[in-house]
Amino acid sequence: MSSPPRRRADAERSRAAVLDAAVQLLGERPDAGMAAVATAAGVTRQTVYAHFSSRDDLLTAVVDRVTERVAEAMDAVRADEGPAPDALVRLLDAARRTAGAYPALVHLGARPAPPEEDRARHRPIADRIARVLRRGRAGGEFDPEPALSWQVAAVIALSHATVEEIRAGHVPADDATAALHSGLLRLLAPDTPGGP
Repeated sequence: MSSPPRRRADAERSRAAVLDAAVQLLGERPDAGMAAVATAAGVTRQTVYAHFSSRDDLLTAVVDRVTERVAEAMDAVRADEGPAPDALVRLLDAARRTAGAYPALVHLGARPAPPEEDRARHRPIADRIARVLRRGRAGGEFDPEPALSWQVAAVIALSHATVEEIRAGHVPADDATAALHSGLLRLLAPDTPGGP
């Protein structure tokens, strides 16, 4: 008979296998059902439902997993080093590259959610952006006047808009990314004496 810690470890491995399979499968086929996820994970449909009571619960967990991966990629660029504008660009590029590996899932992450749920979903990303903006504001590289929360929201909103324009085929990725970088840096720049 298995001991409780072993059963718990088995359940955690099973949940992780289901989640990994769902990330992969839903990235390729966003309409895939729970049975397809079970097949991809090598478990029964009942096992999937034991870990995720509904498809919506599974989708939320998938978006959370991708958000974790994006946050890890953002951490890897060492955004606490160098000029804040350069660090912000590195941070956004890391996020875009990582999220870009899951194009169908980006759409899932943008699905409507209550404001509190949406803020919680973006919190790991927003916190990393806020750290760079805070540093840039303190060093005179970014405008300290607008609320930090507004600046973070603007960065996230413009980043999402950029991804949508690329995904829709309206703008080539390189052009859209360059426009995002230059537009954000202009938006965040401190007022200069004699300027507009």
